[in-house]
Amino acid sequence: MDKNTKAGLSRRKFMGSSALSALGLSFLPHLGLGKSQEPSFSPLGISTVRLGFIGLGRQSYGIMQGMMNIPHVEIIAGCDVYGVKRERFQQTVSARYGKSPADIPVYERYQDLLAREDVDAVVIATPDFWHALMAIDACKAKKDVYLEKPLTYTIKEGQALVKAVRDNSVVLAVGSQQRSEHNFQYAVRMVQKGHIGKVKQVKANVGTPTSPKPFDLSKEEVPSDLNWDLWLGPIKPVPYNHELNPPITVDPVQHEQLWAAWRWYWETGGGLMTDWGAHMFDIGQWGIGMDRHGPVEIRPEKENEPLTFIYENGIVMTAEPFDGDTRGVRFIGDKGWIQVSRGGFKASDPELVVPEAKKSNVDAHPHYLDFIESVIRRKDPIASVEIGHSTCTVCTLGNIANKLGRQLRWNPAKQTFGQDAAAEELLHYDYENGYSLKT
Repeated sequence: MDKNTKAGLSRRKFMGSSALSALGLSFLPHLGLGKSQEPSFSPLGISTVRLGFIGLGRQSYGIMQGMMNIPHVEIIAGCDVYGVKRERFQQTVSARYGKSPADIPVYERYQDLLAREDVDAVVIATPDFWHALMAIDACKAKKDVYLEKPLTYTIKEGQALVKAVRDNSVVLAVGSQQRSEHNFQYAVRMVQKGHIGKVKQVKANVGTPTSPKPFDLSKEEVPSDLNWDLWLGPIKPVPYNHELNPPITVDPVQHEQLWAAWRWYWETGGGLMTDWGAHMFDIGQWGIGMDRHGPVEIRPEKENEPLTFIYENGIVMTAEPFDGDTRGVRFIGDKGWIQVSRGGFKASDPELVVPEAKKSNVDAHPHYLDFIESVIRRKDPIASVEIGHSTCTVCTLGNIANKLGRQLRWNPAKQTFGQDAAAEELLHYDYENGYSLKT
């Protein structure tokens, strides 16, 4: 992207589609309205959106495949603390663009990638405890950001990241891809239009147990090309185990055989609460109009009692299975119900059938297309930083309630537990190794 074009656009919010229509710029609809989903950037004088990838593991690899299929998008640099993953990145990207792997720059430290003036935006797909520090630094470097969910590791980090995004006028999209999927959008629209009457309850199945467990992996020898100290970054040290950073090979090609296990432990992640809650609680809050807001009361998971969030409008959201073990969301109203999951949709009224979605002209997930559109148009994406923060906050509130084992009161406007000192202490943690949270 032309540096002067981006610098000028970044100082203002997108003012409406009429200006782009006058330029002949096609747009990517959020709600599957049937228009072309292939961006046309040339009217703005933009030939290429240049992406850098921070974190080159399994999730990043999948995002990379989608981004490379978007016209006028080029992946130009990557960063990871694991040498073999940097090598895989070089081979994958060079094969796509017909270059030598040696011509694809890679870095061990993400700051070196952010220092490149030719990088317009970054994709951050690292362990959750790195999200805030990396994304805030990207904001300061005036890079737009596609950040994997959950937004941050702690609530305080989320507050700081929201400020950094707005202070630096950058675009940040959260990787909550269900926001861009047709059946979830349709379900939310039908709920909000009152097709099941007044919503009383939301059931969100994120899996069990919801909260993480104490770290119990055995110590193994650190691979010679893995900088384990840098992987740990701001958290208290835990021993290396291959399950935390699954190994791969490039000759022969062997990708990760499991999802990195850091997400399942208190010391390194948020468990299913944040891993799947960032998807399902997100849809639940969206449907009941609680984006950018949150619950006022949280009741912990107990025997025969699910984790429960209570909102000021009286709606109750629980984390519990329904319809077998479907990972999804069920909205229950006084006139019926709607249930939605990945690739699935059910309703009490058989007439509430999901209309068939029209296919995109681009072989990439619509969520990636939404991000690129937002970068070009200098507008908020469908999953903005504030939405990502409110969703992540719900997840973290659930973990805090389960950890303390008691009911909590929460002020979503002030984002505080008030006089509850024990709960307030869990809004953040003390960073290790000289790291600090600064915007």
